[in-house]
Amino acid sequence: MAEAAAKKAATKTSKKTATKRATKKAAIKNTEGIQKLRIRVRAYEHKILDSSVKQIIDTALRFDATILGPVPLPTEMKKYTVNRSTFIYKDAREQFEMRVHKRLIDILNPTPKVIEALTNLSLPSGVNIDVKMV
Repeated sequence: MAEAAAKKAATKTSKKTATKRATKKAAIKNTEGIQKLRIRVRAYEHKILDSSVKQIIDTALRFDATILGPVPLPTEMKKYTVNRSTFIYKDAREQFEMRVHKRLIDILNPTPKVIEALTNLSLPSGVNIDVKMV
């Protein structure tokens, strides 16, 4: 009796893992022939970053491009500790931090018109853009 239950449980888990593998393979097959334009946008202020991402997406949608994103990436925080005064007052310190907000946008099968429109785009200062073809 216990052996039958164990066999039944084993077949259920093997079916689940088999379906997971099949969906993974299908997803990999679907992305093999597709070119992607991967855009990483970074800025210190999240409001400026979101407005520039919206501007990029609007430009890409104007030329009927397929867009994935924007995907928010983890915020990078750099912390600095500084002595308030010199010499003896080591316990008096100040801490400062800089936050770098990031977003990721993928454009599937970009046409030359989309790429040209994105290169001619003027974004506010303080926004850094990295573009890669994947």
